[in-house]
This record gives sequence, structure tokens and C-alpha cells, in this order.
Amino acid sequence: MSVTTMSSTAKKEAEGTQAALERDAVALQSAIADLVRVYQFRDRDCICCHDISVTQCYALETLVEHGSMRLSALAERLFLDKSTTSRVVATLVKKKYVEQSADARDGRATTLSATRQGRNLCARITDDLVDQQKQLLQDLDPEIRSGVVQVLRRLAQAADARFRTGAVNGASTSCCGPTHDPCACG
Repeated sequence: MSVTTMSSTAKKEAEGTQAALERDAVALQSAIADLVRVYQFRDRDCICCHDISVTQCYALETLVEHGSMRLSALAERLFLDKSTTSRVVATLVKKKYVEQSADARDGRATTLSATRQGRNLCARITDDLVDQQKQLLQDLDPEIRSGVVQVLRRLAQAADARFRTGAVNGASTSCCGPTHDPCACG
């Protein structure tokens, strides 16, 4: 077999691999869009019954799971700007689910933490959501349930790392590019 033939064969294999990757990426985008759409409405309907918004719930859940932190750290974890996070936190403070205190290392800064009432609310919401997950999983074999959780966790970790790395390295995490035209995605 000549070098030209090998090169041509390798090129075709690479093109096939790229085409398969493209198909898989399109299928993944569609599946995730469907899942996120359903869960957004499910979360909104379930969480709002507890007198907080979905975003407020994510903020409260983050404080419960990761402990006290500054507003900037919470904003980073939520992928929100500081002004939006500040409004979210102000509502949670007003409802007594979150408290602000002077930061131990820098008295000029404040630290946010979930109150006992906030932790209890987060536990109730989590229990409601877990009950719904049980209903979804009950008809699946244990191996499939485990596999689904592992794949979703790996995808979430990979996406989180990619988005955070882009933000840290100064790369745009927006698909809109320099024009900031939401129709320019793609």
C-alpha cells in the first residue's frame, strides 16, 4: 500500500469520525434541550410552591451544599453577574432564608450563609424533587439507573469545567461572538 493510499484512507477515517461526532453532538444538543425544557418547567412549578424562584432556590442550594461564601463566589457558581445575584440574595435575606455577616478575613466584605430556615426549606424542596426522580427511575433496571446518573454527572462536570475555563482564560463563553447578536449563534 502506498503512502498516498494510506494517507487517503486515514483522511476518510478522520472524516467519518468527524461526521459521527457531528451527528452525536446534534443528538446530544436535542436530548439536553428536551430534558432542560421539561426540568425548567418542573422546577418552576415545584419550587415556586415554596415561595421562592428557581434562581433563588439554586442560590440557596449552593449555600447549603458549599457553605458560607462571598457574593462574588456565589455569582460565579451560579453563572450570574453580581448585580443579579445581589437581587436574588436580597430577596432570600428578606425571607430569612439567607443571612449576611461581616467577612472574617475582610471586614469590608460580607459573607452569605443559609439560615436554619433556609436549610430546612432546601431540604423540603430536595425531598419533593427526589420523590419525582424516584417515579422516573422506578421502571429502569438498576444498572441503567446507575449508568444514567454517571453519564449525566460526567456531562455536567465536563460542561462546568469548560465554561469555567473559558471564563477564567478570558475566552467568550457566549456563542454570539463579538457582535453580541443572539441570532449569530452557530
